[in-house]
Amino acid sequence: MRAHKICVVMPTYNNGATVGAVIDSLLDYCGDIIVVNDGCTDDTPGILAGYGNAVTTVSYGRNRGKGYALKRGLAKAREAGFEYAVTIDSDGQHKASDLPAMVAAVIENPGALIIGARDLSKVDINGKSSFANKFSNFWFRVQTGISLSDTQTGYRVYPLKRLHGLGLITSRYESELEMLVFAAWHGIRIVSVPIDVYYPPRNLRVTHFKPALDFTRISVLNTFLCAGALVYGLPCRMVNGLRHRKPFAGDFRWFTHSGDVRRSTAVTLGKFLKSLYAAAFFVTWTMCVLRPVTYLRFRFGNVGEESRLRYHKSLQYLSRFILRNFPDARTEILNPHGETFDRPAVIVCNHQSHFDLPLLMSLSPRLVFLTNEREWNNRYYGSLIRRAEFLPVTEGVGELLPKLADLRDRGYSVVIFPEGTRSADDKVLRFHQGAFHIARELHMDVVPMVLHGVGHYHHKHDPWLRRGRMSLSVLQRVPYDADDTATLRKTASRFRRIIMEELDRMADAKENTAYFRKFVKYKYAYTGWRNVSEVKRILRHHGDYAGEIDSIPSTTGSVALRNAGTGALAWLMALVNRRSEIYAYINEKENIELVERLADVPANLHFVHDVWDTHFSARHFDRIYEADGSKLRRIK
Repeated sequence: MRAHKICVVMPTYNNGATVGAVIDSLLDYCGDIIVVNDGCTDDTPGILAGYGNAVTTVSYGRNRGKGYALKRGLAKAREAGFEYAVTIDSDGQHKASDLPAMVAAVIENPGALIIGARDLSKVDINGKSSFANKFSNFWFRVQTGISLSDTQTGYRVYPLKRLHGLGLITSRYESELEMLVFAAWHGIRIVSVPIDVYYPPRNLRVTHFKPALDFTRISVLNTFLCAGALVYGLPCRMVNGLRHRKPFAGDFRWFTHSGDVRRSTAVTLGKFLKSLYAAAFFVTWTMCVLRPVTYLRFRFGNVGEESRLRYHKSLQYLSRFILRNFPDARTEILNPHGETFDRPAVIVCNHQSHFDLPLLMSLSPRLVFLTNEREWNNRYYGSLIRRAEFLPVTEGVGELLPKLADLRDRGYSVVIFPEGTRSADDKVLRFHQGAFHIARELHMDVVPMVLHGVGHYHHKHDPWLRRGRMSLSVLQRVPYDADDTATLRKTASRFRRIIMEELDRMADAKENTAYFRKFVKYKYAYTGWRNVSEVKRILRHHGDYAGEIDSIPSTTGSVALRNAGTGALAWLMALVNRRSEIYAYINEKENIELVERLADVPANLHFVHDVWDTHFSARHFDRIYEADGSKLRRIK
């Protein structure tokens, strides 16, 4: 409690029979107790004096009421530098064993007012007290729009820096209701925590509740509060709601879900417009330009070898034109070995997206592709790729080999995606052996290529385009070796390993915080106004954390991020440092619920609900960071 600057404030008036036992139980949990002697006339002052410096006492001569005692106690707590004060009754009805639950609620809900909700159906409570509680609950809902099950409980935690209207608080029993109403009006979140309650037998109870007088005061107070709710409370709630971004707090399911399944990233206006532009661009050039030209060329023109090569060159030109006009994307082609494709080869490449083809087709006009049945029969561009002599893999290797041999003899290389399909996480799947059987049978070299970033730009399960940087790396040609006795399975594994190593190298060079910032923004889009605003603020201050995250060595096994907040920095840390296990510790209950809703969390990212220090200290970490908004402080 001291670590979180929490003390206990207990007003007391003539509860000498119970106050000592209550203090003893509190001292097992808390070393900062403020007792307000509200003009006691019994032996309470002597009992308090017996605790010496273990208890801070605030005393005055005559009884002023519970409201006045609370104001004095809370003021004393604030003067002492505390940020929260737990209030508890001195008659023994509240249990100190509920303090951990109350403190946990403070940690989970920073700045909230925590109230201990009693289950009054399980205790012997008189009808007048039960009616008073229900009466108070009803009017509180009218005045604030908030439903609470127990507005009369004295077991609470007040955020001292956020309390409002203390100077207007009444001095008697009804003051606690008044403090709740003012807190609700000023946008303080009110959180209920179930607590136990003990009521001694009726003949042993000490009560200062005066039914007639107190009901009258409560009725008068509620009259003023109802009037105040219209002229002050409602406007205040609206202003504070906007200031704390409380409207639009939930997910916008139209943008974050596809049916009942959460999208990997939310649909944003920017993504929608990019995708609409790309679709219109593609349809215009394929349906309105290339298809008519192709039809006329092959219907009325000379379909000779030169004509076919010109057609391939037009496809290459169109691919390059598309690359230059990809919306919100940058592309690069890396060819350090100067591959010219002047000699036919089997080109093997990892498969990430439908946009793989334009990148590869831009390299050379003398490329043909093995495609699946769906692409071969596509109604938009199927006729175009058939004219380009692309071949369907469904024909089988026996039927394909003569056609491929003819293409080889005419100077064409064949592009094959040995995975056969795309993975959802852009990892390289197991290679099939067909490509290497073709290379061996046709005595052709193999040129491995590696695509990076295309799957980030256009995800397999997300039709909407993102912002991205796409790269194609052309690796060194591997000549045909007639003496190679390795099995096709081993050959496929060898080339898969070559491509995986290059993909890892490209990822290490390119995947930094700047690369993933937009992606993380997409993750949190439309998850609530407060969440989106906080994530945008963090991402804007890129310079505060980029150096720390990008410089974590690849050999780091485990990293802890304390006070991870909404989890945005943890996402960046996990995406950039994919070989490290990232443990993000989150205090706030709202934030842990937020990150648990997000889809496709990286396998190396682990969110931990961090309420007590024991959740953290049980694990050893190679590096430990503390987050403060957008800033990162390295602890270890």
